[in-house]
Amino acid sequence: MTDAAAEASVRTSPPAPPNPLIDGPILPTLIGLATPNVVALSIQSLVVIAETSYIGRLGTEALAAMALVFPLIMLTQMMSSGAMGGGVSSAIARALGAGDPARARVLAAHAIAIGGGLGIVLSAVFMLTGPRLFAALGGRGTVLEMAIGYATTFFAGALSIWLLNTLVSVVRGTGNMRLSSAVMIAIGGLQMLLGGALALGFGPLPRLGLPGVAIGQITAFSAGVAFLAWYLTRPTARLRLTFSGVKPDRAMFRDILKVGAVACLSPLQSILVVIIMARFAASFGTEDLAGFGLGIRLELLLVPIAFAIGVACVPMVGMAIGAGRIDRARRVAWTGACLAGGLIGGIGLIFAIAPTLWGRLFTAQAGVLASLATYLGIAGFAFPAYGFGLCLYFASQGSGKILGPVLGGTVRLLVVIGGGLLLIGPGAPFSSLAVIVAAGMVAYGASTALFVWLTRWGRN
Repeated sequence: MTDAAAEASVRTSPPAPPNPLIDGPILPTLIGLATPNVVALSIQSLVVIAETSYIGRLGTEALAAMALVFPLIMLTQMMSSGAMGGGVSSAIARALGAGDPARARVLAAHAIAIGGGLGIVLSAVFMLTGPRLFAALGGRGTVLEMAIGYATTFFAGALSIWLLNTLVSVVRGTGNMRLSSAVMIAIGGLQMLLGGALALGFGPLPRLGLPGVAIGQITAFSAGVAFLAWYLTRPTARLRLTFSGVKPDRAMFRDILKVGAVACLSPLQSILVVIIMARFAASFGTEDLAGFGLGIRLELLLVPIAFAIGVACVPMVGMAIGAGRIDRARRVAWTGACLAGGLIGGIGLIFAIAPTLWGRLFTAQAGVLASLATYLGIAGFAFPAYGFGLCLYFASQGSGKILGPVLGGTVRLLVVIGGGLLLIGPGAPFSSLAVIVAAGMVAYGASTALFVWLTRWGRN
């Protein structure tokens, strides 16, 4: 073919179809991607409410045991989905944005190796260190025994959590939020049914208590792993998963881990904040610890809303970065952060004004409800800043530059530690705990916004 003929062929070839994640209007596209996530994560929130309700029926000691174990369970979820999962989605989205689907397929295979390896290692670590941690946090007697039983059962099968969230992150990296959301909705429904039946002993099933809740979750996530593994090997998948001819490649691991590994520091800091606050709360007594547990469960329950919007930002930011459209990537991040801050702030305001709307879902004990009202009546007003910073953390994963939001989490941790040393002591009121939590949230949102604004985004 002559040069002239080649040029004519290029001129007459049809242009590539527009990609709405790169070319579409930001807010409508973001809402369209986030909506399935919000629905799915709303179901997941209902799961948390349902499980807390089951545990509440088991008594105050079970609620206190849940408060000790729940941070580690959330850490597993946040690291596998929001942190390392964000690294997976970011790498795949940037490869697709640069027009390299072959690289995206190889990245997916490496992502599964990372998720499986971390799932095994971290589950073993948590099983070995959990009992000492729960005792150090103030767990005693029956509360400690129940916490150990709950944690041991959960982490024995937590590999399924890591694998499921890794596969879901692969799907999200392609921009297919509907499939990932549908899977999470199905898992949530199955988890609620199994967890309640096994915890409370419905019908012929034995009453297993807290371990029954863990068994329900592990079983549901294992079913999700099986389905997505089947789906991603089909020719019709947007990104077909294959291990044929794939060899370990440091560059592929690095592309995922440069975001995922650094991002994992953020949930570690978040859970360390919760653990420190739980230790402070335990010094006030069992009812205050249970009230704090319900309050912090609401806070952690709102994380999925920021995640739903933030994870929708990841492919939009990543593909824009891959296509060299840095200004658009930044506009996506700020738009998502404002949206998340408004939604989470509205929910926080409702429960700050009427905390019993949340507390009476789980208990009728006056002491626990009074502690919860004190906590939410102060901390609830700081939720907008928390949601804003969280969404920026997730959105920044798409850029490949995650250090700024992680440093925002460090600021929050320092505020909590410093506030605890200054305000928590003999004779201190329980309200001082809520003041520290609120101050940490505001510091987190403000510092994260500053660090992201100062960070230069680009391909390198």
